[in-house]
Order: sequence, then structure tokens, then C-alpha cells
Amino acid sequence: MNPNIPFRDKETALKVSQSIKKEADIHKTYKIMEVCGTHTMAIARSGLKSMLPENVELISGPGCPVCVTSQGEIDLFFELLDCGVSVASFGDLLRIPGSNGETLIDKRARGADVNVVYSPLDTLKLAEDNPDKHYTFLGIGFETTAPTIAALIMEAKEKGLKNLSVLSFCKTMPAAFDLILSDKDMYLDGFLCPGHVTAVTGVQLYEPLIKAGKAAVVAGFEPVEMLDAVYEIVKQANNKNFHIVNKYRRVVPDIGNANARKILAKVFYESDAFWRGLGELKKSGLAIRQEYIEYDALKRFDLKPKNITEIKGCKCGQVLTGKIKPQDCPLFAKRCTPEDPVGPCMVSGEGTCAAYYKFLR
Repeated sequence: MNPNIPFRDKETALKVSQSIKKEADIHKTYKIMEVCGTHTMAIARSGLKSMLPENVELISGPGCPVCVTSQGEIDLFFELLDCGVSVASFGDLLRIPGSNGETLIDKRARGADVNVVYSPLDTLKLAEDNPDKHYTFLGIGFETTAPTIAALIMEAKEKGLKNLSVLSFCKTMPAAFDLILSDKDMYLDGFLCPGHVTAVTGVQLYEPLIKAGKAAVVAGFEPVEMLDAVYEIVKQANNKNFHIVNKYRRVVPDIGNANARKILAKVFYESDAFWRGLGELKKSGLAIRQEYIEYDALKRFDLKPKNITEIKGCKCGQVLTGKIKPQDCPLFAKRCTPEDPVGPCMVSGEGTCAAYYKFLR
């Protein structure tokens, strides 16, 4: 693609759309999963689905870290506050209901010390400025966010801070890919791969997809970039020449970020983790190593997530695995709205239900 052409250029988008329509066999249905929640929102916002032929379907996957956080893990946020701990969190988490329907916003309104931060490292200043309080950062994220959480732990130890800890519910993508590939009821031709995650992991993350006979294309988040990635996946599905293609080289190097991976390996080790909609996946979580155990909120406050099912009626788990579309959930746009959400897929800025509610109803 000519790098001088704007990635939002309407004429270019229309040309790529026509190329997809010409390439797509009318006798075949193409199913493509976008794994990244940012892709899901960008696709919805730009009206991309309306530019695709009817037999090319985009399916949202488990690529929103807030959304895949299990209900049992979310309930621990409230247990921490009940222990008198101050918490620091990204804004999305404040509106996710616990099992009893309560949110962190509700808790804050009743006097709990709940702080919104824009980076995990902001928690350092809170802890330094308020030595009489203990601050726990609610660590949610994939390979993209996890290095900054690891950096927070490393710097806290370097500074000798004793009033800071991390509740680590970070997750990694390989096990989720494996589960999707093993699902006999889910046929996919390829994956629109997440640019943010790949910037850390490198493209080698997608080798299992290729071995399974699926296309894997790393894409940016502008309309022309995403359409071009869809075109590449349709071509590979037709010629069966499956290989990894990085169409986001202006941001993502094929090798990823070795320094970020080094920081992750220094602070975390692979652990089993519960995913909303996917269940327990082996070695899909990031737990804090023994060398940094004093900063592990799970150990410090003797917390353990319970295997709790989703709030009654919520179908977020089925949405995350591509089993249903948001509008197939009986609560969607009725009981569950962005103003009064029931499940995390309606809360997060990367949530599939939020994307459909705002742009695809």
C-alpha cells in the first residue's frame, strides 16, 4: 500500500472494498475474527462492515482485557476495599458491577478511596505522597499493558515503598488462540491480529494460527488499513497459502519489543488464569515472582478469586467467544446500556457490546 495515501481516504477505502468483493467467492462464506478490542471499536465506528460483501463476516473475539476479567476476579476489587485498602485503577474498571451489582463508583460515593490513574506508574506518586495509606493497583491487561505494571513493581521495590501492591490479573493471548482453534463449532478463515500486543510479542505469536491453516494479518486501526488486512485474509483463504503478514510496520516491528519482554519475564511467571467466557486456561496468566512477592496483593491480603459465574442474564462470555452477537443477548440495549451496564462488554471502551450499542444498533 502506498504510504502517502491517507489511511482514512474514502476513495482508497472504496477501491479496497471493491477488491475484496472481486476476490471473495460468492459460493463461500468467509469468517474473520478481530481479536483486539480496539479493532472492534474502530470497525464499528468507521462503518467498515457495511463496506464488505455479505459473505465476508467479521467476528469479535476475546481481545478486551477488561471484558475477559472473570467475575470472581472483579469481586476481589471490592474485597480489597473492605480491607481498608486504597485502590488505583484505569477508569473502565470503575463501572463494572460486582456480583451484587455494586460498582467501584458506588463504593467511592460511600467513602472508599478509589483513584483513577492513566498509567500504572501514577500509583507510585500516590503511595509516596500518602505513606499512611496502602495503595493497590488493579492490574488488568494483556501483553501490551503488563510491561508497565511490571515496571511499577520494579520501581516500587527500587524505591523501597512498603505501602504499594498490585492485584495481577494480566493475561496473555496464546492459550486463548489455542482454545479458539480447538473449538469445533467455530470455523474461522483467519485472524485480524492485534497491533498493540504484537508490538511487544512480535509476529511469532501467530505461528500456531498458520500451522492450523488460518491467515494471520497484523493491522493498524484506520479504515483503509483494516480493509487491506481483510483483503489479504480473503486472498489467503482462497489460495490456501497461509502465512503471517505484518501490515502495521510503521508501528510494529516483526521482532516486537525485546526490552518489554525482558521486564515481563523478570517480574512475572506464567500461571493458570480464569477468563470470562473461556474458563480456566493453563499458563495464560501472569503471576508475580517470589522476588517481588511483597508487592503481590493476592498474597499480602490472602485473597483468592472464586469461580463465580456471570451475573444472571448476562451473555458477555458468549459474545467474547463469537458465539452470539451483542443484540442476541436479551439484556442488550434494554436492561444493559452504557449508562447502566450489567456486563463488562458494555462498560469497556473496547467492549463489543459498547461498540454495537454506539455504532451498530
